[in-house]
Amino acid sequence: MSGLNPSALTLTQRRQLLRHLGWGGLGLAAGMLLAHQSDASTIPAAKRVISIGGALTEIVYALQSQQSLVGVDTTSNFPEETRQLASVGYARSLSLEGILALAPNLILASEDAGPATVIQQLKATGIQFEIIAAHHRYEGLIERITRVAHLLGKVNEGEQLIKKIASEWQQVRSNISKAQQASKSAPKLMFVLAHAPNQIMIAGKDTSAHAMMDYVGARNCFDTVYGYKPLTPEALLAAQPDIILTTDQGLKANGGLDALLQRPGFAQTPAGRNKHVISMEAMTLLGFGPRLPQALRELHQAIAAFKVST
Repeated sequence: MSGLNPSALTLTQRRQLLRHLGWGGLGLAAGMLLAHQSDASTIPAAKRVISIGGALTEIVYALQSQQSLVGVDTTSNFPEETRQLASVGYARSLSLEGILALAPNLILASEDAGPATVIQQLKATGIQFEIIAAHHRYEGLIERITRVAHLLGKVNEGEQLIKKIASEWQQVRSNISKAQQASKSAPKLMFVLAHAPNQIMIAGKDTSAHAMMDYVGARNCFDTVYGYKPLTPEALLAAQPDIILTTDQGLKANGGLDALLQRPGFAQTPAGRNKHVISMEAMTLLGFGPRLPQALRELHQAIAAFKVST
């Protein structure tokens, strides 16, 4: 196998090489790829970036560094050009083989990336692997931009992007504050995660959905639980939400608005009786990427349009 140049291998050939070596030969295969990446030691290596997480991919584009991208995960659906890039699969179920085949020298990943065994194997190859979390906070978004900009050598662009987002964020938060002062009380919201027809979950604390409800000045009906929990008809009837918040993807998976509201218990809530349902694209609403101010503005406007009085 001496003299083998990994850069000359096709995608299929690289996969065959990894299968031939087996996992026991992972270190050898990864070493060959890394050795090739450092052949021209006097010339800075061009970035070959894989982005795992739609928000991180959006940041790369916002920093005008999309030319560095060689692969993305399936949550990376904005902007439209991301669909032209190689896919490494769903962020939570990554394929080691598929990632190595793209010969990255930098992997940007959200905290949701997995499984843990694949993450450990990727780190063992020596490829720079950066987990960059937002922790469901605006400040986390700013930290993400700062970190990605540093890794991509786009510090100035990062500073400009942060200034733009900070200005937008301040404006929308000011508008929400004024609306809260003029309102008697906050509406009760329930976020429904329903990306499979027979699986409905609600969002408690420590979720992106709860953070968005908090930022928009609404009350989460399920703020006594943590994470995502299965929804029962009894819990729904006790919660009595004024508004149901969900994603476009979830609404589609459940057959549309009417089909969702026909589920047990939904019609017996203020939200169900009045068809007060807000649906937004999942990554826009929950991603905590550069579109966060826009997402909060849209959510605030949608809630205000229902003129809920509690």
